[in-house]
Amino acid sequence: MFEDFANVWTPVALAADLRADRPLAVRVAGTPLVLLRDREGKPSALLDRCPHRGVALSLGRVKDGCLECPFHGWQIEASGQVCHVPWNPDAKLSTLRGVAFPARELAGQIWVYTAPVDRPATEPEAHEALLSPGVRISGFQIEWATHWTRAMENMLDWPHLPFVHRRTIGKSMAGRSNARMDIAWEERPWGARTHVRIDGKPEAGSLDFRWPNQMNLHIPIPNKRLMMLVACVPIDGQRTRMLMTMARDFLTSPLFDFFFHRMNARIAGEDRAIVESSFPVEIPPAGEERSVRTDAPTLIFRKRYFAELKGTSSGMEEEPSGRRALPMARGPLPEAGGFTAG
Repeated sequence: MFEDFANVWTPVALAADLRADRPLAVRVAGTPLVLLRDREGKPSALLDRCPHRGVALSLGRVKDGCLECPFHGWQIEASGQVCHVPWNPDAKLSTLRGVAFPARELAGQIWVYTAPVDRPATEPEAHEALLSPGVRISGFQIEWATHWTRAMENMLDWPHLPFVHRRTIGKSMAGRSNARMDIAWEERPWGARTHVRIDGKPEAGSLDFRWPNQMNLHIPIPNKRLMMLVACVPIDGQRTRMLMTMARDFLTSPLFDFFFHRMNARIAGEDRAIVESSFPVEIPPAGEERSVRTDAPTLIFRKRYFAELKGTSSGMEEEPSGRRALPMARGPLPEAGGFTAG
């Protein structure tokens, strides 16, 4: 499960899309998941396969915080434990369970840890501004026909702004490409903050990279806060779910969401066709493409991806008897701190 994307926290859906009365199907790195809210309204994530006959649980319904399989009516709690088997009052429920994954609701998004563990070593983190009172968070999602690593590198790339986004967020840089761009990379425990200077003069705004697949763009507006957040969520090796979120402390009525979503969609649309044309679909090792000094942020990301995610997966250990034992994560765990180029 979660090939090349194991043992990390990732947003997988918008919190507003997960209702209390119905399950929500999502696919992450080739692994089908079903999301639901438990009796207390907290999000949960299960493998979208019934432990009985392997059908999609997402085709079932939620009853009192439990997920009912559409095939034989087995009821599964948010923890994965089977709590009811129709026609079998003598069933040994303690031996029957689905596969559960840690899930959290944070900053208007549903997050899942990509390994079936009871207690992950870390918790998801979001920018403190997203947790402040008075901040309106809203979003939407679109699908790109590319590997998530290509989408993520695009989100970290400053030099493309005046060419791809000359009419939107790159307007201030247009016509200045003969100047020298210097990109500062400031490590943080969650990844890095980047900002640029052109001919020694700082450009307004900054961009945060949050490991492994998130970008937070701080858009400069005097005395106001406006942030564009993008999570590049792998669906499979050819498709990426782009969770596009806007956070603002002005015009906070939901009536204004459409305006901000339209702006975000326009910017994403400017990127989409170009990124989808990348070959190969997945980023190759750095030595297989030509790079220059201003590629430093994407090269740092590339180095960490191949060191910590590429080749990872998570699965279920087998007992000698052939029965499924406790779930075990495979592959290296992400480091707790930042990372450096070298």
